Amino acid sequence: MKPGNFSYFLPKLCQHGVKFILIGGGAAIVHGAARTTYDVDILYSREPQNLKKIVAALDGIQLYYRGTPAGLPFRWDEKTLEQGLNFTFTSSQGDIDLLGEVAGGGTWETVKPFTENVEIFGVTLPVVSLTKLIELKRAAGRPKDFESIAELEAIRDEFRPPS
Repeated sequence: MKPGNFSYFLPKLCQHGVKFILIGGGAAIVHGAARTTYDVDILYSREPQNLKKIVAALDGIQLYYRGTPAGLPFRWDEKTLEQGLNFTFTSSQGDIDLLGEVAGGGTWETVKPFTENVEIFGVTLPVVSLTKLIELKRAAGRPKDFESIAELEAIRDEFRPPS
């Protein structure tokens, strides 16, 4: 597995005006988690204009479905995005997951109110809030997510104002 390239993907998506939210391990790192992550997880808007922007932003990086042999025929276009929902890709720039919907949160539109703007790699982008990230990880229910929750809750509790 080739690690996700945050310094490539995040500025590229922002430069193309893509409506997305950083979630998953990348969001956990932004909030102070010490864990490593091997892919860039984004929740994206499914609006037709946004699909065009995603295709343009990721054009030319040899995307293919993670877990399949490289070189299988694959067409990267708006129709592919329109006909699918959640995609796990490997590329010449690393791994990226494009999620049209996420367990425990729903769509870009339903998660957007639970974001914070963060400046990273020279761009400002929306990152899911720590509280919402914990909810998403709990809903995903995978062992690696449960391991992350304890660390994320400790971070939340450490920075919570005293009552």
